[in-house]
Amino acid sequence: MITFRAASPADPDAHELIVEYFAERAAGFPGDYKPTLPGPDAFRAPDGILLLIEHDERGLIGCGAIRRIADGPLGARFEVKHVYTRPAARGLGAGRLLMQELERHAREWGGRELVLDTHHTLEAAAALYARTGFAQIEPYNDNPNASRWYGKPLG
Repeated sequence: MITFRAASPADPDAHELIVEYFAERAAGFPGDYKPTLPGPDAFRAPDGILLLIEHDERGLIGCGAIRRIADGPLGARFEVKHVYTRPAARGLGAGRLLMQELERHAREWGGRELVLDTHHTLEAAAALYARTGFAQIEPYNDNPNASRWYGKPLG
């Protein structure tokens, strides 16, 4: 069974997962990858949340977050960040469940749109985003690590 636990980026479990995520991204990134570790207050309700994914048999298997950013054309906008599952846990459906849970929180806090940025080399991530209702949009930020931007209306 998969469950979620809210945490601060300063929580040792959260920090460990985010560092793993950045290391995996850097290893496969074509060029100079420039990660920024989130501060301890980066994801505080009702403007954000960092969720750790726990599996009843495998333990801690991943993480993901949302944070409120400047409103977009649809109104309140939340950005998806740090979506990661450990390699041994991939294929369990945890990513899809995580995206649903993050969307639930965004809706609960009045979100009208979810957005995210990613790199075109992350094909599995792009497939997850498509399966969960995201479509490509015009860039909404200037993230040097991104080459694709996605959005999902929450109307």
